[in-house]
Amino acid sequence: MCGIVGYIGSKDAYPILIKGLRRLEYRGYDSAGVALINTGGELSVYKTKGKVDHLTEYCADKDVTGTIGIAHTRWATHGEPSSRNAHPHYSSSHNLAIIHNGIIENYADIKAKLIGKGVTFQSDTDTEVLVQLIEYVMSRKKLSLLEAVQVALYQVIGAYAIAIVDKNDPGRIIAARKQSPLVVGIGDGEFFLASDASPIVEYTDKVVYLDDGNIAVISRDEGLHVVTILGEEQELSVKTVDIDLGQIEKGGYPHFMLKEIFEQPECLTNCMRGRVNVSADHVTLSALIDYRRQLLEASRVVIVACGTSWHAGLIGKQIIETLCSMPPSSAIATPWWARATWSWPSAKAGRPPTLWPPYSWPRRGAPSSMACATPSGPAYRAPPTPAPTYTWGPR
Repeated sequence: MCGIVGYIGSKDAYPILIKGLRRLEYRGYDSAGVALINTGGELSVYKTKGKVDHLTEYCADKDVTGTIGIAHTRWATHGEPSSRNAHPHYSSSHNLAIIHNGIIENYADIKAKLIGKGVTFQSDTDTEVLVQLIEYVMSRKKLSLLEAVQVALYQVIGAYAIAIVDKNDPGRIIAARKQSPLVVGIGDGEFFLASDASPIVEYTDKVVYLDDGNIAVISRDEGLHVVTILGEEQELSVKTVDIDLGQIEKGGYPHFMLKEIFEQPECLTNCMRGRVNVSADHVTLSALIDYRRQLLEASRVVIVACGTSWHAGLIGKQIIETLCSMPPSSAIATPWWARATWSWPSAKAGRPPTLWPPYSWPRRGAPSSMACATPSGPAYRAPPTPAPTYTWGPR
């Protein structure tokens, strides 16, 4: 999945953005890029296929000055992995640059309409469609960037976390989210933006998690304020994150998978601490107490997950099958977006298909609970009561 990082303040943005991208490498990606506005007001986009190391090599002889910027790691969906399809994407005028995590489902219809109005495209992505739409609305209706973003997002169907900069307004970043995670870090005269807290915690432990439908206006001079797509002001809810930097580093292992494997005993110990009383032969999962009756009366249990969480779900299926009279089932999350049944979603790094069902099921009368990697992840803050699992890192 894609990773988003942003910075605005008094420091050089580029080193902060690159370090932030490295913190998001665990998500997997095929290309990386950065957009910076220098002190002369020039907006530069540098991007390349491959790893963050390839990006830094590409930028070695480029102008990477500036105290505002956005950066991105891409996992290809629309369009092959390539420098052309990598983020950030310029608008036609090169005044705007955007990064995006998610999928715009109606991008083809919007793209066809924009082409009919003379807009040209340089990539195969749904993301470029969004930035071209924002600029078209902005110029056609004589709107501010915030107003154009609101109008454009109202037309969009799908999931997104976006960040956009405008070279004509070099003291501001606009960010928005729907069903894809986005968090703003609040520092001393500076602000950070990321897909999760891991790129931020080195600089500040004060964060604001954007809710679905929220747009953050992050200004060097005016600070942070949050509005909805309809322009309604939202009260800021500043949270304190408690993440050990050691949890989000590789810890001497060559990659995160080995780190996860060898730290599983510690993870399981931490997970069960305070919940399992071996001497009394007693287990207490406090987050599920309120749902005890529904669990006992449930006619079906489904473990819903994506990726390696689904493999863990298969093991859980066998354990439940052995201990209970009810045979559970395990399912990939995507086809279950709109299903209503008792479920145990497993969340990995805010992967959207895993996160969306917990939001929709309670509204359809189906209780659900989640096993979360960290208390700072988006799944932990979803409406159902979670059963948190404090693990070894961001995964």
